[in-house]
Amino acid sequence: MARRVVRLTLDLLEELDAPCRTCAAWQLDPVRRSRPCTPQEAADERAAWVSRVLREWGSCGRVVLVDSRPVGHLVYAPPVLVPGADAFPTSPVSPDAVLLVSGYVAPEHARGGLGRVLVQAMARDLLGRGGIRAVEAFGHVGGPVAPSGGAEPAGATQVARCTLPVGFLGGVGFGTQRPHPRTPRMRMDLRSALSWRDEVEAAIERLRGVVRPAGVPAAERSEPPAP
Repeated sequence: MARRVVRLTLDLLEELDAPCRTCAAWQLDPVRRSRPCTPQEAADERAAWVSRVLREWGSCGRVVLVDSRPVGHLVYAPPVLVPGADAFPTSPVSPDAVLLVSGYVAPEHARGGLGRVLVQAMARDLLGRGGIRAVEAFGHVGGPVAPSGGAEPAGATQVARCTLPVGFLGGVGFGTQRPHPRTPRMRMDLRSALSWRDEVEAAIERLRGVVRPAGVPAAERSEPPAP
């Protein structure tokens, strides 16, 4: 299987087959989130939000492709652009951090390391921008919950899968920033990620099918194009 990581685009957003595709809980303010809307309306809201973040901030996600088909993704943005984050009891997000909004890997590709590779690609992107110290995320203990505190959010006919498991976040380098029995806020300091920059690059290269020559450190190779 050919695998690679690419930037999130509006076209890829349309192709993503994930429960959060028709959930706009993160993207809507409390007033708009309280109003009912159809899954299609929620998908349109999500696409409009991604378009806005791309214009105002730049790349806000990574997608992993297997045989040219998107099978997993991460979405992240500055907390000022994520109004739904304020509804969590462990908010607000730290001012020096970007918020990991959502993530998903298709069940048939679970436990294959794609989630870790996506997190590494996100870290590589943010490290390259400069001025960003950390990534934070609202984890969940037990089943996933929505920013509304458990109520069904606008734009979804099913319970939103808006948070990532605490076990997964801890396994890829996040630690607890603010504890909570249900939705702790987790944090990964990007300064610590500097120590595994070569690991990040190697993971991306493996997805591209690039093999590093034995004994040649990363610093001596030409920099590969950004995913």
